Amino acid sequence: MLLSLTLLIAGIALIATGASVDGMRYLMSIGVLLLIVDLLYLATRSIWRSTHRPAR
Repeated sequence: MLLSLTLLIAGIALIATGASVDGMRYLMSIGVLLLIVDLLYLATRSIWRSTHRPAR
């Protein structure tokens, strides 16, 4: 969970910096990529937990 929160904060910070500073569009694209990685991480973690639950 800490990894997800860190990726989320870093992605938002990079997007804000890239949008506000002229000529720093690559920071904005890196921020978007970090947010996509974060969403993929959360999705795979959710799928992994739902398929590996012990039988009752």
